[in-house]
Amino acid sequence: MLVVLSTSVVLVAISILVLYETLRLTSEHLADLPVPPRTRIIVVVLAAFAGHTAAVWIYAGAYWLLVLRLGLGAFAGVPVESFEDCLFVSVVAYTSLGYGDHVPLGHARLLAGVEALNGLLLIGWSASFTYLAMERYWPLHGRRSRSGVLARMRVRRGGSPPAEPDRAPALTPPTPP
Repeated sequence: MLVVLSTSVVLVAISILVLYETLRLTSEHLADLPVPPRTRIIVVVLAAFAGHTAAVWIYAGAYWLLVLRLGLGAFAGVPVESFEDCLFVSVVAYTSLGYGDHVPLGHARLLAGVEALNGLLLIGWSASFTYLAMERYWPLHGRRSRSGVLARMRVRRGGSPPAEPDRAPALTPPTPP
């Protein structure tokens, strides 16, 4: 039990760090991408998906090692015999879908429960990050379209188009006063 408990704590820390670094790097480099603002939202979603996928694979590796190799826990229902089966168990637990084909027994129940709680927290975190990105970049798409029309009208009348900002700041929360 102590091995599974300590492994669970380590896995929570690792998965949080993986998603943190994924979101941090995305935030840091998002404004530098030479793509339209709307495409930046897609980049955010794909980056978050990649971070969650990495976390699921890490947990799947833990199931494979702890349950299949060390025999710490088991699964009822459809037999779990390969890494692919462990990956399926991990996806189901991480997304909090509930148990279907594979039901954890023994110490595997603790790992599955911790993974579900961790997945719920991290999915919420990435949803919040995506919301912040949409708040920042989605309106730019609309403004660019309207300002583009106005700029073309001014140019036709002999004026110059308005200057657009070179870069939006990184997605960082405001600092408290």
